[in-house]
Amino acid sequence: MELGNMSRLATWVARSDEALVAYVNRHWKCRVLDVLLPRFTHLGGATATIGFLVAWYICLEEDTEMWALPGLLALGVSHLIVQILKWLLPRIRPHLKHEYLHAFPNSLTDYSFPSGHTTAAFAVATTFCLYDAMLIFLLIPIAIIVGYSRIYLALHYPTDVFIGSVIGSMTAYVFVEILPLLHL
Repeated sequence: MELGNMSRLATWVARSDEALVAYVNRHWKCRVLDVLLPRFTHLGGATATIGFLVAWYICLEEDTEMWALPGLLALGVSHLIVQILKWLLPRIRPHLKHEYLHAFPNSLTDYSFPSGHTTAAFAVATTFCLYDAMLIFLLIPIAIIVGYSRIYLALHYPTDVFIGSVIGSMTAYVFVEILPLLHL
């Protein structure tokens, strides 16, 4: 693809991102979501994801407790990838760049690309879904809602969320497939 075409594509993606985050944040706004999504978004945070994996390991039977190990590895490696990308590709969060967006209390001020909460939610959800396909009906919708909440709260652009979901899903896939080969 030519450099001019790449530039036009990047401009189109940036404009689309800004339009979508503004639409979701301003036009889909309602009291119920204003209460639920700031709480739901934390399901992709470190406390919830690490806590879930540790509780899973401690509380469940030997056959399924080992699902937590690739989950923790996927979570850790995907977090490292997110931090490197935030450093390499610093992108101002939507609520900081656009004053017309509804910011929520205690909004983050670091860089937005990619979404760490979405990455974590998909890393854990994908790990467990790869072990038991029936969990896809529970865990993937939760991960999607975490990603949606990040846009709704004007913390991330849609591409931040999309790339986070890809990073989380891919790292989960790698660890679920690699660990059995290492006979751990």
